[in-house]
Amino acid sequence: MSEPFLGLTMLGLIVVVIMMGFPTAFTLMGLGMLFGFYAFYNPAELWIDNRIFDLMVQRTYGAMTNDVLISVPLFVLMGYVMERGALVDKMFYSVQLSFRRVPASLAVTTLIVCTFWGIASGLVGAVVVLMGVIAMNPMLRAGYDVKLASGVITAGGTLGILIPPSVMIIVYAAVAGQSVVKLYAATMFPGFFLALLYLAYVLGWAMLNPKIAPSLPEEQTRVPVPPWMKRFAELYSPNMLAGLLVALVSPSRALGIEAGEGRLTYFKIIKNIVAACVPLLLTVSTFGLVWWYVVIHQQAAASEAPEGLEELGAPVADAGPATVGGPATGFYIWFGLAAAVAAVPLVRYYRRMTAERLQVVKLLASSVMPLALLTVIVLAVILFGITTATESAAVGAAGAFLLALQARTLNWQRTKEAVFLTAKTTAMVCWLFVGSALFSAVFAILGGQALVEQWVLALDLTPIQFMILSQAIIFILGWPLEWTEIIIIFVPIFLPMLHHFDIDPILWGVLVFVNLQAAFLSPPVAMSAYYLKGVSPPQVTLNQIFAGMMPYMLIVIVCMIIMYIWPGMTLWLPEYLYG
Repeated sequence: MSEPFLGLTMLGLIVVVIMMGFPTAFTLMGLGMLFGFYAFYNPAELWIDNRIFDLMVQRTYGAMTNDVLISVPLFVLMGYVMERGALVDKMFYSVQLSFRRVPASLAVTTLIVCTFWGIASGLVGAVVVLMGVIAMNPMLRAGYDVKLASGVITAGGTLGILIPPSVMIIVYAAVAGQSVVKLYAATMFPGFFLALLYLAYVLGWAMLNPKIAPSLPEEQTRVPVPPWMKRFAELYSPNMLAGLLVALVSPSRALGIEAGEGRLTYFKIIKNIVAACVPLLLTVSTFGLVWWYVVIHQQAAASEAPEGLEELGAPVADAGPATVGGPATGFYIWFGLAAAVAAVPLVRYYRRMTAERLQVVKLLASSVMPLALLTVIVLAVILFGITTATESAAVGAAGAFLLALQARTLNWQRTKEAVFLTAKTTAMVCWLFVGSALFSAVFAILGGQALVEQWVLALDLTPIQFMILSQAIIFILGWPLEWTEIIIIFVPIFLPMLHHFDIDPILWGVLVFVNLQAAFLSPPVAMSAYYLKGVSPPQVTLNQIFAGMMPYMLIVIVCMIIMYIWPGMTLWLPEYLYG
């Protein structure tokens, strides 16, 4: 057997051995050592002098000195601290009250919380198990279809590995030699777009067939309004914000109201006014941040750019997305339209600021906002270039500890468990990189990589045909293998060919990330299904869970097609932010 075909044999063996249940990292190292020993074998040398041992040391050192991997343990620690801190129960309750009038409200709430919690933790198994415990039984008791209930938990739970901050993105960046920051920016819109497609599917199915998601009884949709709010509305106004503002000026009647432990105080009035203004503050701060970055920040950067560029002999127009004259007129038009659209629901909301709505806002502010602020800060400091990915991961880990301590849900035992699981996961990733580096080197030395490239080039494919072929292979590999094995073993085979077909490695990589969502939802491996089965009632079968996941695999394919037809969804943000 020639050496190139020996390399292909090596590639086939790795799939077979992994499917037999052997650990991936040590299987990679074992096959790499075995076939590498053969590739370097020289009868005139002692076996101990075989160069495979030198290669093993070099590849191990190279993997361990990879700066990109430093952020892995910090992001993993952030996820495990949040998961062990048990911060999601109150969030689920408050979001469910917010969407209580929406069709399939429990399923919609589950999908939203899965997405949001997955972004914060980035741990697929933890999110699926946690949401299975919290949401599965309530949906089944409400008469929801088992396939609907299992589908939203398994599909929603996998989104955290796609939307940054994500360990999968960091691993791909290390394998492909790409910027983690650019990949984070590139995955923002596709990740949320896929979540939107999932949401549209759930709502559409529930509206077409209401029997799969019956309406909740009144007692489950009633907002628990404190008695003092009802009394306050009687004394001042049914509109709580208007009443609170009047009470701020004339508090005499309000200060006599019993409010929980003691009477209503002037401080509590101010506190409730701030809570009522949270939606307005969030909207204004979001638009203010966009205005600062596009208009003020980029004008300042552009005004400083020409002098330096002229010294280098470059034209001023190459300064970046904004010139000295500021952003294009189109920005102001779109900014104004977006502000007008956002103002409509805000005005409607505050015109009907009842006690129920104020209580829901307070519940959301206490359960969702702290985690939302931490996530936004972690992503913003990366995307705006304030910190590196590693530094932002440290900020996220520290913030997770503070949130868990503030909620008083993190004790010494849970902290030890989070740290132990972080060390275990990080060690697994590092050993995978060592094994992959050795395996890939031996595969290339045997000529397997060159043989694959020759075969693909001989097919005389167009770029779109190569894109379809590569993504189809990864999709099929997702049925028996997990994402770590696919990215570390098989993605490097395709990467050298991207340049030949003039395909952007960032666009291709994000398509792979979306594609790998199907790996979590495709039997026989489909780890999400097994995670959910482990915490589901006995009457929920594995086949029902598999059936519930199938439609979401088709949605993944639809999302990939739209991404390829409209590459701006992926590439616009990194190009705008980083040029």
